Amino acid sequence: MTFEIQYTDSTSNARAGKIITNHGVIETPIFMPVGTVASVKAVHFHELKDDIKAQIILGNTYHLYLRPGIDTLERAGGLHKFNGWEGPILTDSGGFQVFSLSENRKLKEEGATFRSHIDGSKHFFTPENVVDIQRTIGADITMAFDECTPGTSDYQYAKKSMEMTHRWLERGLKHFDVTEPKYGYSQTFFPIVQGCVYPDLRRQSAEFIAAQQRDGNAIGGLAVGEPTEKMYEMIEIVNEILPKDKPRYLMGVGTPQNILESIERGIDMFDCVMPTRNGRNGMLFTSLGIINIRNEKWKNDFSPLDEYGTSYVDSTYSKAYLRHLFISSELLAMQIASIHNLAFYLWLVGEARKHIQAGDFSIWKKGIVEQVGRRL
Repeated sequence: MTFEIQYTDSTSNARAGKIITNHGVIETPIFMPVGTVASVKAVHFHELKDDIKAQIILGNTYHLYLRPGIDTLERAGGLHKFNGWEGPILTDSGGFQVFSLSENRKLKEEGATFRSHIDGSKHFFTPENVVDIQRTIGADITMAFDECTPGTSDYQYAKKSMEMTHRWLERGLKHFDVTEPKYGYSQTFFPIVQGCVYPDLRRQSAEFIAAQQRDGNAIGGLAVGEPTEKMYEMIEIVNEILPKDKPRYLMGVGTPQNILESIERGIDMFDCVMPTRNGRNGMLFTSLGIINIRNEKWKNDFSPLDEYGTSYVDSTYSKAYLRHLFISSELLAMQIASIHNLAFYLWLVGEARKHIQAGDFSIWKKGIVEQVGRRL
């Protein structure tokens, strides 16, 4: 994997670049649709590619390990062959999912024991076998196994957790560097900055991660219960330290406003389940604000879903029609809303890139960030 910064904003830390992988080029800043179990919920891959313009999608190590299972993925020739997605794929390490199973997991220095949310069966993840699992999945970008602490963690727990994450990183990196990809193309490995909401821990973690000199770096443990302004503060602290010539991936974030604010602070890559999850529940993100399409006010509104046409569905379906589908519990409603929301997110980061290139990102962002957060 290679990364090149092509444009920078003169009045902020926003930048636009290009990541090159064996499965294709990714123009940053970029939003990555989440394909947890080898599919982006309610969306066909041809829609992802042609209509939403997705350049990279995610898979989840924890979920793919449990189902369909690593043996099946290896027999298929990896996740690309299994699900038919031809573009780049990033897998997270499963750390967030394992540690969210607080009642069904146990931590120790060697790794994490947990019980499957599917059948209660017992499993064990280590920094090493998580590398092996991601080798078998075959993602272009793989992630280190870490502990994601809640945003409300006390200082001592956050420090202890961060230090263990660093030790796990050293083990994971060592194992990654002595193993080979399985399917004839290269893979890369991103470390993850932790440290909760404590500035000194975030600095310490960012310095440790930067010293590893990997192809890219991730920031984890944010948008997990802490105040939004605290999240932005942690991003600023970390990005002062992480190398500027490597892509920065903010994990699991977030709202359109979060994304714009983070781009301004120097983030390049994002993922979040919000566009599809909220879409399936009738919440639409648009360039003019947020719509609850189930509301009575849209019953006879025959205008497009987004006046600016951020998605191809905007020229095909009206607000009234989509509301009718939701009220009637038609499955098509979830598909249309998911496609629209993902297309909007990709449109938003694409517009950010254009304005970084034009040199007026900060001016544009001031107006759009208020606009997209309105409740319509």
